[in-house]
Amino acid sequence: MTRSPLHSRLLASAALLVLSAGFSASALAHNPMCECKAIDAEQIQCTGGFSDGSGAPGVTLDVIGYDETILVPGKLGADSTLTFKKPGSEFYVLFDAGPGHVVEIDQADIQAP
Repeated sequence: MTRSPLHSRLLASAALLVLSAGFSASALAHNPMCECKAIDAEQIQCTGGFSDGSGAPGVTLDVIGYDETILVPGKLGADSTLTFKKPGSEFYVLFDAGPGHVVEIDQADIQAP
């Protein structure tokens, strides 16, 4: 069966469209980022965002004990930060922007003032 030139062009256009959609999806991909620093002996500030430079206001950032108890439930503020009192027990910080966009920071990895 021979194909008409129009049929061949339509197939080529469809293939190009599918290929372009794949590239645009990967170009829009961004990875979650979160950094926590001790402000002083009592306070810790965490800043969250994405690798494309966008912030993360409203994203969940919880402070969780090693026994999986939520010690400080939180959400990042308009400036994509959350400041909290350092817990007295061992903990980690969980930045959760949804499936595939989660960052965990152990207390040992928090920068000293």
